[in-house]
Amino acid sequence: MTTYQLSHLRSLEAESIHVLREVVAELERPALLFSGGKDSAVLLRLAEKAVWPQRLHIPLLHVDTGQNFPEVLDFRDARVAEAGVDIVVASLQESIDAGRIADPGPGASRNRLQSAALLEALARYRFDGLIGGARRDEEKARAKERVFSFRDEFGQWDPRNQRPEVWNLYNTRHLPGEHFRIFPLSNWTERDVWEYIAEEAIAVPTIYFAHRRRVYRHHDLLWAVGPWTQPAPGEQTFDATVRYRTVGDMTCTAALESSAGTVEEVLVELSSSTVSERGASRADDRFSEAAMEDRKREGYF
Repeated sequence: MTTYQLSHLRSLEAESIHVLREVVAELERPALLFSGGKDSAVLLRLAEKAVWPQRLHIPLLHVDTGQNFPEVLDFRDARVAEAGVDIVVASLQESIDAGRIADPGPGASRNRLQSAALLEALARYRFDGLIGGARRDEEKARAKERVFSFRDEFGQWDPRNQRPEVWNLYNTRHLPGEHFRIFPLSNWTERDVWEYIAEEAIAVPTIYFAHRRRVYRHHDLLWAVGPWTQPAPGEQTFDATVRYRTVGDMTCTAALESSAGTVEEVLVELSSSTVSERGASRADDRFSEAAMEDRKREGYF
């Protein structure tokens, strides 16, 4: 009798595709969150595989703070055009201009305001499921999530009010106004993501690889000099060879000095890393352990 053993990556792929097919089968108006980062690039590839040979009909959703890296926005638009899918952009700037969200002011991060823009998009388009690329290994609050994570009619998350998922069975029943956040990459690690990118030849934004950039050091982190990120008095700017392990907007995402210019070199670099990508370069998490859990209770993804 011949047996067939899936590799670790193909087992993860099969699990994720199963989750995505459950979404398509059980929910009426799902959307896939797509920022242009590495995790959402992998998630989009998996979603395309889940419905192949049909074209992906689930719309993409991007919450745009208005302070993003231009390279990431260019990649987002190119990948959306390649996939031939619709994208909804929930713009914080539009909400600020309309007076629905208060402007935090020049130089202030808009990262926490994403919750309000996301909830606006949920109400406007009546999405009953949002598929995202969050992983449990990223930080403590995300480790508490189910694969199908229930949200109440206010879009809020209560880690004590989640449904059991025994034997990969998912309870998708919900009332009007309630919805789910779905995490097909829950059991993946950062290394799994990069190995899958290598195996599938998935394109990702260029800022994930080593490049020269004008930066300055603030709170022991390297920040790109840009329209929304400027050094404080006494802080010097300089050129450095850096890359990014995670991609938020420019106000909350720091660079790392690195010479890793290929996927293979990134994997080698990860072998010696002792901190998660968010812990290493996301200031909004680094300076407050409860930051992510607090934001998730407010409706943040």
